[in-house]
Amino acid sequence: MITRNAPDTWQSLQTEVGRILEECGFGVEVEKKIPSARGVVELDVYAEETVRGRKYAIACECKHWKSRIPQTMVHGFRTVVQEIGANIGYIVSMEGFQSGAVAASDLTNLKLVTWQEFQDIFEESWFEEFFTKQIDEKLDGLMTYAEPFLLAWFERMSDEDKAKYYSLKEKYDLFGIIMQSLGPYSRVFRKEPIPTLPLRARLKPDPILSTIPDHILDETAYRELLDASVAYGEAAHAEFRVLRDKYAT
Repeated sequence: MITRNAPDTWQSLQTEVGRILEECGFGVEVEKKIPSARGVVELDVYAEETVRGRKYAIACECKHWKSRIPQTMVHGFRTVVQEIGANIGYIVSMEGFQSGAVAASDLTNLKLVTWQEFQDIFEESWFEEFFTKQIDEKLDGLMTYAEPFLLAWFERMSDEDKAKYYSLKEKYDLFGIIMQSLGPYSRVFRKEPIPTLPLRARLKPDPILSTIPDHILDETAYRELLDASVAYGEAAHAEFRVLRDKYAT
């Protein structure tokens, strides 16, 4: 699950759909006007990427209705997707679809999905293109301190500060190691499914787990895990920097 937060308006739904596609590497426009065979149409979300010189375009219709989407909506959007030359179209509905709508999308390049199903489709791409890179970018400094070797300026520290340094490593090492396992380099030679959440369910019970906050260990969605981990990691890094700034040259 990318996020456990559900959009509460149609505006937030199309914003979140666009956000996920952008974080997957697409160029995205929300409420894009685009010419078609029958004139200009406005798409809730239009996303495009170029892979090896070939353009791949996605059109999305976002419906925050309190009822299921009827087949008339599917017929209309299917025509739009065909006329603008998009590779695939998604209708994203918070309440699902009538049976006739599902039948109308069969054997077409139109996909009818709920908000959760939309996330499921793009979860792996989002994890690879955004989550892992954010972990590396935001927490690389902290993960340096989780390495088993001591930094060059360690020997210049006073005994009191060495004790502080070891205390910080004891507190944050496991967190740093886990974050490394979620970064991009850990997956270079592995093509396994992305790790499941919560983290606690994948870790062996150990007293050292108590060094990691419960809200990180028990988080069930990756965006919220990312936000919580970055906030915790940046605060931890700041504690190490206090020592570094005293002794590093």
